[in-house]
Amino acid sequence: MPPDDILINKAAIIERCVRRMIEESRACPLLDDYTHIDALTLNIERACQAAIDMAMHVVADRHLGVPQSTADAFSLLQRSGLIDPPLAAALHGMVGFRNVAIHQYDQLDMDVLRWVIESGYKDWI
Repeated sequence: MPPDDILINKAAIIERCVRRMIEESRACPLLDDYTHIDALTLNIERACQAAIDMAMHVVADRHLGVPQSTADAFSLLQRSGLIDPPLAAALHGMVGFRNVAIHQYDQLDMDVLRWVIESGYKDWI
């Protein structure tokens, strides 16, 4: 199967966003500067969206079904055997974080953000 340019480009976005997230977290380790928090959150959101886009692309390309939500795309990948249950669970959590970050930003838990930037993102890449 030839390389899939969409997946390659989305993977590059994730790598770039993770690098930026790490840079911003080092610049603001206490998470006490809203400009850095915004930059961190934006890069996490972009990485999450790229992962969602990848999942949706694979689901459509392989005719795995019609996802009823963004998280459901990862469930379809799991059911088809393309990802294992722990990864599917981590990616479901990623979608939840993204949804809070986008739709309820004022309720973003700094402890959760800290976990994401310290280790949680490793489950997603």
